[in-house]
Amino acid sequence: MKLTCLQDNLKRGLSIVGHAVAGKSTLPVLSNILLATDNGRLKLAATNLELGITCWLGAKVDSEGAVTIPAKLLTDLVGSLPNDRISLELEPSSQSIKLTCARYENNINGISAEEFPDLPALNQGEPIAVFACDVLREAIDQIAFAAATDDSRPVLTGVLLRLRDNHATLASADGYRLAQRIVPLATAVAEPLEVIIPARALIELSRIIAGSEGDVAMTMTSGGGQVLFHTEDIDLVTRVIDGKYPDIERVIPQSYTTRTIVETAELVKAIRVAALFANSSNNIVRLTIESGSDTAPGQIHISANAAEVGNNSSSVDGMVNGEGNKIALNVRFLQEALNAMKTNQIAIETQTEQNPAVFRPVGIDGYVHIVMPMMVR
Repeated sequence: MKLTCLQDNLKRGLSIVGHAVAGKSTLPVLSNILLATDNGRLKLAATNLELGITCWLGAKVDSEGAVTIPAKLLTDLVGSLPNDRISLELEPSSQSIKLTCARYENNINGISAEEFPDLPALNQGEPIAVFACDVLREAIDQIAFAAATDDSRPVLTGVLLRLRDNHATLASADGYRLAQRIVPLATAVAEPLEVIIPARALIELSRIIAGSEGDVAMTMTSGGGQVLFHTEDIDLVTRVIDGKYPDIERVIPQSYTTRTIVETAELVKAIRVAALFANSSNNIVRLTIESGSDTAPGQIHISANAAEVGNNSSSVDGMVNGEGNKIALNVRFLQEALNAMKTNQIAIETQTEQNPAVFRPVGIDGYVHIVMPMMVR
């Protein structure tokens, strides 16, 4: 293998695949990144056997070949080199690579590419579904953070992806909150599909398609155990979580007694201040909703009380439809729900202190976020 590429491109490619490198593994090759020539481009790949990422970079290829190189050493080295052309040349007998850039010359010992696991690739047939990059990324950012982070219930560490007709539903829940987003598909799916994808894998997908244009094609391996997302320059493959996801439709309230519309920025500011006190008091923030009158608008009163620190209260005007009520919520869950809303106004639907609060962005259909109430004695 002999090729040249730009330092900036190689640095970017290594940062993309680096998140899939195994931190600790009994297989040394999993701590390496695969470098291989592929149809006139340089292919980089890394995997920890649960997540695999492949990236293709522009390069001038003089001879074909492949090798795996220690990920941390290669990443740190390339990041320290000047923004110039990098030359890579493999010595097949020793599986070492000579890397030169400007006045820097380096030799790195590697492991044969034959020991690197094979990663699934996009089949020549039609993909299962096709998403617009920006739409998929926005949906992941609104959903994945609500998945569980502990492994006591493995299915809740994943995101439910349901494909029906010409739309996809993404949902996640951790037992205390639920987020659901419905997005359109470029073309209708041939058959309905329901699969649970690790939230961490989708967060990585969102990261690597940031700023990308075009579409993301999705397919699955023949056995159904892995799902692959493909763009023009990047592949991400991840295992599928086995199990049955909870019935999310039963969790989403179908009615409310009070619907309040408020300015998102104003509520975010008030909750941010309340969090300074709530963080010292079991993360509890109280929302008290008051109906308006002919002469005064409705209001949401936000309060937090921490015995050792002090207390806080503030008010935000809103349009209140229905009777007033109150509810106590986890302030972190509330902040994350509000941060996922990208509209100027949000709607808050409530019933009683024992029922969950429902948040919806005003003017955009398809997204709903539910936060379970906290019981305050």
